[in-house]
Amino acid sequence: MALTADSLPNDVETLKAMVIAADAARLNAEAEAHARALLIEQMKFTIAKLRHEKFGQSSERGARLEQLELALADMEENASEAEAAAQMAAAAAASKNIKVQGFERRRPARRPLPEHLPRERIVYPSPSACPCCGGALHKLGEDVTETLEVVPRQWKVIQHVREKFSCRTCEAITQPPAPFHPIARGRAGPALLAHILFAKFGLHLPLNRQSVTYAREGVALDVSTLADWVGTCAATLMPLVLLIRAHVFAAERIHADETTVKVQAKGQCRTGRLWTYVRDDRPFGGLDPPAAKRTSIRPTAPASIPRSIWRAMPA
Repeated sequence: MALTADSLPNDVETLKAMVIAADAARLNAEAEAHARALLIEQMKFTIAKLRHEKFGQSSERGARLEQLELALADMEENASEAEAAAQMAAAAAASKNIKVQGFERRRPARRPLPEHLPRERIVYPSPSACPCCGGALHKLGEDVTETLEVVPRQWKVIQHVREKFSCRTCEAITQPPAPFHPIARGRAGPALLAHILFAKFGLHLPLNRQSVTYAREGVALDVSTLADWVGTCAATLMPLVLLIRAHVFAAERIHADETTVKVQAKGQCRTGRLWTYVRDDRPFGGLDPPAAKRTSIRPTAPASIPRSIWRAMPA
């Protein structure tokens, strides 16, 4: 039904309410359009990914997938922003006693929060008496809403104190032995070294980025220091690496896989190769523990790591 000058009310408040309702309806339509566009782009992303995995070159495939992932993230943000705006507009129209069709974007099913995480209970105070008649209250139950939170990482310095004592009789000095350190005369604890190694080899986070991150947290660790720690840990763990390698290569059946990775070099990125060998006899009734061994070819060695340590680093 088209609006005419005669059909419009003369009341200013009613006209304002109609404008708010029309604006809310417009936002709902825009939100629906964003949702449809998001679904279309998701389909395009999936199709492009499958095509490039089958036909595209590795460099083209990586660049294209990164662009699509960035575009998809932007579209999801825009869709969430449009949904929030539509909800706020609907709430404003509801305060004017106007019915506006709400917009709900289909969301994926929520996964339950991990059970192994510790739980912290925050109990909100309840009234001690009935707010209506002042009578006594009896607890019927409780509603629990869980939210996921993170505690920022904390740095600390552990002081290893070794007290000295002298004998009054023979004047001999007694002192407990020095504690064990993973790196001789090093100031890094085992947990810190494990974190640096996992960030570098498990998360593929370069040492220069780790150094910048630690500096922002108030701990200055130079890249050369981190490189020395990584090289020393690699040389220290070499006997364990050799034992794992001997265990893997002693299997009757070995599964192998080759993966190419980009390695940062001076002025350009070069291609490194990783070969992973896995033994797992459990599907064949074997009782030996499974294990994996990774061998790599590095196109170049960073200048910050001495050659002797670089050659001793586990492949």
